[in-house]
Amino acid sequence: MDFQKVGVLGSGIMGGGIAEVAASMGATVVVRSRSRATADAMLVTMAKSLARQVEKGKRTQEEADQLLARVSATTHLTDLSDCDLVIESVVEDLDVKRAIFAELSDVINEGAILATNTSTLSVIELAMASDRPDKVCGLHFFNPAPVMTLVEVVRPLSASDETMARVSEFVLACGKEPVDVKDQAGFVVNALLFPYLNNAIRLLEQGVATKEGIDSAMKGGCGFPMGPLALLDLVGLDTSLAILEALVAEFAEPNFSPRPLLRRMVSAGQLGRKSGVGFYDYRR
Repeated sequence: MDFQKVGVLGSGIMGGGIAEVAASMGATVVVRSRSRATADAMLVTMAKSLARQVEKGKRTQEEADQLLARVSATTHLTDLSDCDLVIESVVEDLDVKRAIFAELSDVINEGAILATNTSTLSVIELAMASDRPDKVCGLHFFNPAPVMTLVEVVRPLSASDETMARVSEFVLACGKEPVDVKDQAGFVVNALLFPYLNNAIRLLEQGVATKEGIDSAMKGGCGFPMGPLALLDLVGLDTSLAILEALVAEFAEPNFSPRPLLRRMVSAGQLGRKSGVGFYDYRR
């Protein structure tokens, strides 16, 4: 296995999910969180996820225990210094990510590869913030990372062939399907998905149907497992807004322009499942 030790920056839903995936393929994983409380919460969430897998017969208790033992959490960036691969999965903000990549350059060993889990932002912007642009790429996992099979492997202009070959092998070793994509806003999935989600909000604004009706129509009429408004709640309305803003900034197409209702809901702190309220109420 090429990557014996993997670092993950960010202990949220995606960071914890990526950590579980990396540990599943046998790597030692260190998750860096901003606070001890969120770091501990991530480990508790992972333990619960593994317990459910044991109950469903997807893992043995021994496998779950061994996997959990390979994962540790820290609040110190220096604890990632000996990682072979570091995957960043923090807030979808270009300035925040740039600062992290610049800081990582002073911390991790010179041979390590840096990857970002960004769903939309320019990977070359992050590569040029580091001291090793040839070793920076995008690895866009999907939520929930332990379940979803696809990983978009994003190649910025600066990445070497060796870097891209190694990360593709890592994705395959994790039991995922790598799809090579161009470094442009939205890559493949979000460039196609978010105009659809944005237009679902437009239909709700126009009163074409209720939120339940819109979601039921797309599930029953198109066979989708989840309606668009419920999916927006799962992704997070703040994340969805950031993705749409990145798309419209790059392509200047009206269909990417975030709907007013989405902006107002984000301003109100109604972010979906993560806040307890979005298009639906999850506090019950």
